[in-house]
Amino acid sequence: MNLTEKIISSHLIRGEAKEGNEIALGIDQTLTQDALGMLAYIAFESFGIPQVRTQCSVSYLDHNMVYLDHRNPDDHAYLISMGKKYGIRVSRPGNGICHLVHCGRFALPGRTLLGTDSHTPTSGALGMLALGAGGIDVAAAMAGEPFYLKMPRVVNVRLTGSFKPGVGAKDLALAIAGRFTVKGGTGCVLEYTGPALGHLTVPQRMTLANMGAETGATSSIFPSDEQTRIYLKAQGREADFLPLAADPGAEYGQVVEFDLGEVDFMAAKPSQPDRVTPIRELRGIPVNQVYIGSCTNSSYSDLKTAARILRGRMVPDHVSLVVSPGSRQNYQMMMEEGILSDFVLAGARILECGCGPCVGMGQAVQSGGVSVRTSNRNFKGRCGTTAASVYLAGPAVAAAAAVTGFLCPPGEVISLEELAGIGEPEAYFVDDAMIALPAGPEARDQVEVVRGPSIRPIPLGTPQPGEIRARVVKKLGDNVSTDEIAPTGPEYGALRSNVPEAAKTAFIRSDPGFYGRALEYGSSVILAGENYGQGSSREHAALLPAYLGVRAVIARSFARIHRTNLINFGVLPLVFAEGSGPELAEEGQELVIQKKICAGETSDSWYTITAGATGKTFEAVASLTEREREIYAAGGLLSFIKGKY
Repeated sequence: MNLTEKIISSHLIRGEAKEGNEIALGIDQTLTQDALGMLAYIAFESFGIPQVRTQCSVSYLDHNMVYLDHRNPDDHAYLISMGKKYGIRVSRPGNGICHLVHCGRFALPGRTLLGTDSHTPTSGALGMLALGAGGIDVAAAMAGEPFYLKMPRVVNVRLTGSFKPGVGAKDLALAIAGRFTVKGGTGCVLEYTGPALGHLTVPQRMTLANMGAETGATSSIFPSDEQTRIYLKAQGREADFLPLAADPGAEYGQVVEFDLGEVDFMAAKPSQPDRVTPIRELRGIPVNQVYIGSCTNSSYSDLKTAARILRGRMVPDHVSLVVSPGSRQNYQMMMEEGILSDFVLAGARILECGCGPCVGMGQAVQSGGVSVRTSNRNFKGRCGTTAASVYLAGPAVAAAAAVTGFLCPPGEVISLEELAGIGEPEAYFVDDAMIALPAGPEARDQVEVVRGPSIRPIPLGTPQPGEIRARVVKKLGDNVSTDEIAPTGPEYGALRSNVPEAAKTAFIRSDPGFYGRALEYGSSVILAGENYGQGSSREHAALLPAYLGVRAVIARSFARIHRTNLINFGVLPLVFAEGSGPELAEEGQELVIQKKICAGETSDSWYTITAGATGKTFEAVASLTEREREIYAAGGLLSFIKGKY
């Protein structure tokens, strides 16, 4: 068996582990972050269960760290009190980004992890099967419920050779995204093997596992090997090491090879992570801002690489350089070793240890400006400025752009041999004082959950009718991201725990009239192209339209997590029949969506859609499993599960 199959078989609760079959997995650990964790805990609280039923659940306060008013601090007070009461560890604001901290302090080889963040697969760097999901699914896992998904196709990404001096894991991650595209990994786990793994550190593997999400992959996973042991030992956790690998001769659905020696410095052009080009072909593009950090590239070695390029230099007047250390652990080592001084003396602004600019929480770009970022997504408007261009790159390319004021190969700024010896420390600074522990079992009943005035219950869906009559409220093209549907940023993130208020922000950046139209129509449908709902696991991208009356989304294809989130909130995800698409109806037109019953067929997955004014018909398929049909019929997963508790 390959490694993915081994972990799935050891956690399989229901179903046959055959590609495409629905399976149910036992979940060992959960991870939440504050922006998307609020709904998970509001849902969990409604179950009436005295404590979480996982081996380990951790709540990270790392996204909504800009306190413009009472709402974000209210949410944080709620999350800390929930942790105390229900047996959940809480990583406090300033301790670091969830994925970095989780890999360092909690990830375990051979275990399963479910998180309310699409980059949860980062923990796959340590041989863990780590999966992103919506908050309601994670709430169910905390209640001891299995997680349901279709058995993925396992793709072997075989790595050979060695990087050229200065080239790093981000360059390879971008090359992989370029080859797979933003939807090429859908329904797959990327399982890494090959001789090159012997010299790929765990933080380098974290970069690769993190950006697997940009291909649409269900997860990414590495073997637990000597590099894993070295990393865990440096974290003071060598006892957690467990060697794990695929069996010799293991079979895969596909094998893709990359020679590290052929990888060059790369960048992803605006506004998709798969628009990848060698940096030499982008040389000379002026830059206004550089951001170094994020869960993709704020490891110790990433920051040290950037600082080495910046040492003794000053960024030009027109360039804003911002740096986020990623974790308190790395921040402390930066201070002790003078790395922080290199950044400050070069003109950098040092940010909190959190997600920050990656999710549009501050440090927006000037109108029409160009930003180079070491983060993982460059969707239009995600940076906080719609009229801006964001390039994704590794720390060496970003630092070179900060020094010169334009995109260029790092070798134009520094001898690349000077970067070749930079690696991870033998021992990390370890201090878990900023991870709040739950109250003891005897004290939990006395803990009062702190609930601010903006924290509201999640609206429950209602049982869905067999026929849908709805008007087309919006037509969209390909690769619509959840950032476009439910935007992020300080002013929007603070509304996440108040659905009626948050609903006013749906599509607000690209279509300010959406909210009013949806209210006017009452019952509506969205039409879209390929890969609808890519990007963040943000379930608000399903919940907000559902709250406003969207009853179905008809698209050419869906991103995995978003499709599940739609079902979880009682919205029917329909896929156009081959050869048809959103051009078949116009905005404002009424559609009648009916199940199609065919002689000799037992499936009710096919639907006929009739355009009211013209009588024109077309077909679409839902392809719901039996369980998904039950969830949809109940009005969503929360209504479905609450019936059990």
